[in-house]
Amino acid sequence: MADKSRIGLTAVDTVPLHEKVYLELVRALMSGQLQPGQKLTSRKLAKELGTSDMPVRSAFTRLQALRALSPMPNGSVEVPLISADRFAQLTAVRTILEGTATELATKRINGNNLRAIRRHCAELTEAARNGGIENYLRKNHDFKFGVYRHCGNEQMIFLIETVWMQVGPFLRNLHIGFEDDLAGILGIDYHEEVVAAIEARDGERARAAIVRDIEEGATHILGQVKFPELRH
Repeated sequence: MADKSRIGLTAVDTVPLHEKVYLELVRALMSGQLQPGQKLTSRKLAKELGTSDMPVRSAFTRLQALRALSPMPNGSVEVPLISADRFAQLTAVRTILEGTATELATKRINGNNLRAIRRHCAELTEAARNGGIENYLRKNHDFKFGVYRHCGNEQMIFLIETVWMQVGPFLRNLHIGFEDDLAGILGIDYHEEVVAAIEARDGERARAAIVRDIEEGATHILGQVKFPELRH
């Protein structure tokens, strides 16, 4: 029998506007769409997002508390620069958190989720072969978090996201040395090995592959980029 209580209305989106703006900026930071040292103003971002200044300013405040943005004297904010030492420390934190998340996720990923991860894996490979660094970083974010979100620990995901907001803009430097052929980046990218380990339900091997991916990417960046001398 048809449900006569339904009259064909579309469900109302209950996510507050300030939360949507915040999540949009979080994703931009984590996926390397913003560059270190880039200045952001609430007015320009509000215009780009089609909102008023208020939700953008609210997002700025939250992101400053997480050290993802730095305040400027004129009221704007900046994507922070970090020292080589701090980048290395954040990388060490990443290997611990993301390695653990990957190992935990390997035990929980089922058939449907595995198909989604395989798709993200294929899209990441394709982006390296035929796309620019921005598309590659978006696909890299989608692949890795497509794995991590199955770890079963929301607090761990929050910590990983917090670290990625700080380190994400610096991942843009992965393209240095591969300007003529971004496909060369696959030599320091182990996402296919991660998927193979997940398919074999081998958590330790999956952890080792994601750790190697993180460490070799960071080593490449540290060898290519002149980091500023800054206090932590």
